[in-house]
Amino acid sequence: MLTTAEKPFVLMIKPVGPLCNMRCEYCYYSGADAERGAGPKRMSGRILELLIRKYIEACEGPVVQFIWHGGEPTLAGIDFYRRAVKLQKRFLPEGWSCWNNLQTNGLLLDDEWCSFLAEARFDVGISVDGTDWLHDKYRKDQNGNGTYKRVSEAIRRLKACGIRPDLLCTVTSDTAKEPILVYRSLRDFDTGWIQFIPIVRRGEDGRVTPDSVSGESYGDFLCEIFDEWLLRDLGRLDVQIFAEAAKVFAGTETELCWMARTCGRALVVEADGGVYSCDHFVTRDHRIGSIEDAGLAELVDSQRQSLFGGAKRYLLPEGCRSCGALAACNGGCPKDRFVTGPDGGSGSNHLCSGFKRFFTHAEQPLKNVIRLGGSGLSPARVMDELRAEAKIRWAGVGRNDPCPCGSGLKAKHCCWAKRPS
Repeated sequence: MLTTAEKPFVLMIKPVGPLCNMRCEYCYYSGADAERGAGPKRMSGRILELLIRKYIEACEGPVVQFIWHGGEPTLAGIDFYRRAVKLQKRFLPEGWSCWNNLQTNGLLLDDEWCSFLAEARFDVGISVDGTDWLHDKYRKDQNGNGTYKRVSEAIRRLKACGIRPDLLCTVTSDTAKEPILVYRSLRDFDTGWIQFIPIVRRGEDGRVTPDSVSGESYGDFLCEIFDEWLLRDLGRLDVQIFAEAAKVFAGTETELCWMARTCGRALVVEADGGVYSCDHFVTRDHRIGSIEDAGLAELVDSQRQSLFGGAKRYLLPEGCRSCGALAACNGGCPKDRFVTGPDGGSGSNHLCSGFKRFFTHAEQPLKNVIRLGGSGLSPARVMDELRAEAKIRWAGVGRNDPCPCGSGLKAKHCCWAKRPS
């Protein structure tokens, strides 16, 4: 008898584990081989078939989501994915379909790859860190050369085949200093979707690394971009965290695990078939089983995984429980909850101040967007209305008055430079 998971879940599949053809300075998989122990570096055909069959069995359908990740998943070779698509078709019940998403650095995406991905209707996420010089500082190939030009060509090649890739941009301490430049560089690719992923790493001494973004800088970075997007690009493109925040302020459920009350519904399968609790916890302590020994519904609904996912809510420090931004961030990702001290208490999130800054800043404008959009106005008309409302909101506000955005800061320290003329 087939067993379906109690609630929907997603699977992140790493067909070559942490193997990659780039050497990004901030990569959190750099020590993954040591943690996983010895094992195959590439997923075998037997594991692939077992994985696809068991994943489809565990899903309630009628759409099954396959996310191919890494390392660099294109190192598995194009024939690996041709076989995967055939296996999906073999095991899918009648009337069901698969949604495939490939997360890649883009270096191997030639015409053959792009044609295949388009024909097989893959969505593609491609990593590009904003400007050429920021990208090339951190995202180098194995020879130490910058990769921005090749990644840009891959994006254009995908678009020529009808694929508008999602753009994934990491936010380092350097990136955070150039919010508008980074945003406009990504916007100019005209793909329609951007994700900003904060880099938070700790060295062996437990301190955050110099390339890690601080909470304050991350919050300022998001607010600067939000203001640009809100009055210039609404309806033209989406930014993931803005879209998910809008869901929260509209009273619906977010799809981002780090913003949800609990997590644990996004498993990772490594090349050897090992199943782990989360992409950020691919360690021996978080290996919950193997695709060879158990069904995926059994693993995702296991007590061990439920405890992992529930800890996100149960271990919230008191400062989070009384915070006005809790409904939006829910304490953030557990991997970043390592701050101790009088300001946050044990277990507070490194990005806490940034979350407060952004969600407070964005709440009322997004509620206005929801209100105006619900009245049938086009995005262009919504932006016109928002500009008009901003002028009224700023009328009579001085430099030393509280900022109208609701941040609690003085206007001169917040949005004064961006006030409408």
